[in-house]
Amino acid sequence: MSDIIRRDPRAEWIARNRLHPLHAAMQPAQHSWMGPNGVIRKNLHGIGFIGPNGIKRIDRSGAQQGGAVKRSAAVEVQLPLHQVPAPAFYISVVPDMVGGRLSSHDRDLLGLAHQLAGQDGAVLAVVFGEHKENAFATAGVDRLLVLEGEEFSGYAPEQRVQGLRAVDNQFNPRHWLLPDSRSGGGELGRRFAAALGERPATRVWQVKDQECIGRAGAGLQDLARPVARLILAAAECAEPVSETRHEALPVELSTSVARSLSRIEDLGAVAVDPATIPMAEAEFIFSGGNGVKDWALFHETAAVLGATEGASRVAVDDGFMARDRQVGASGTWVTARVYVAVGISGAIQHLQGIGACDKVVAINLDPGCDMIKRADLSVIGESAEILQALIEAVAAYRNEAKRDAA
Repeated sequence: MSDIIRRDPRAEWIARNRLHPLHAAMQPAQHSWMGPNGVIRKNLHGIGFIGPNGIKRIDRSGAQQGGAVKRSAAVEVQLPLHQVPAPAFYISVVPDMVGGRLSSHDRDLLGLAHQLAGQDGAVLAVVFGEHKENAFATAGVDRLLVLEGEEFSGYAPEQRVQGLRAVDNQFNPRHWLLPDSRSGGGELGRRFAAALGERPATRVWQVKDQECIGRAGAGLQDLARPVARLILAAAECAEPVSETRHEALPVELSTSVARSLSRIEDLGAVAVDPATIPMAEAEFIFSGGNGVKDWALFHETAAVLGATEGASRVAVDDGFMARDRQVGASGTWVTARVYVAVGISGAIQHLQGIGACDKVVAINLDPGCDMIKRADLSVIGESAEILQALIEAVAAYRNEAKRDAA
């Protein structure tokens, strides 16, 4: 047999043609990539990756051996339990909890807190009001303090500062960590710093060698300073916890929180046109691709759902959507809570752009496309029929809600 390496022109052509259905399958596995803030991200769940605790990810799907084992038949990995019976100190984290759940920014913050806590400290998460999160343990929370009460609901930064001061008096955390975000963490952190008389470290993207490194000069420069007690961290400040599960033991305040005479009156949420929300800030994105045949129905569905419209590169190149609506590595990196992909096969550039989305819903005719593999929920079928059924379901739900309210 000859030792000459034979080329496969057809395979090379497929690898170059991003519109070919097999294009993504011909791409090499991506083990690391650069995030929107310039931080190199690693695929923690990639085969062969060794985590910080020395645990190596292995293939349990049979893919390496060429098997066709179903995804549901994969063996579930039981992560080691991290316990801190008597914490020497606390690292307090106040997550944004947008929509009652931990965001990717919150999980990065918990990863940073886990680094600062080490083996002797415990991560204390302080949450205001009711929440829907059930994954505090796998996110790195050792102690969970929920401050419930009507006074903490809505926009109440002054009352929340009072609650955080009560937590500070009882637990005396070594560090306070809040997300430097527009969802409330940035403002709350600065108000809390003023109440404590502390100088916070803001826009921190890395903590290394007892120094906080934050963005300065319109994000073009880095400012290093000693680790502050109160840290307002940016997204991707650390890798989220993925190698351990924690106890998330509930704790309570020993004293009641004093009610403050608020100078702020919350008049409730104001309706905003989803089309005016920048793609990078949208929480709910309804994105269309080459598989959408009825664009009028697509726009109607997005309006009914109250979602911000997005598109794949193919849809933009074909003139169905504006260029600023393009999602992906060559468009806009999005961090939506819910991302619905209609008729999008899932090119590698598009999957990179939605890598930080929490929940992905895919509507597609091809059950084997990469978007279906990436999605948390998949609906296989003709997009027009599914969108029409979705509009009818939303209308029925709202009519029932009106009848119950009457």
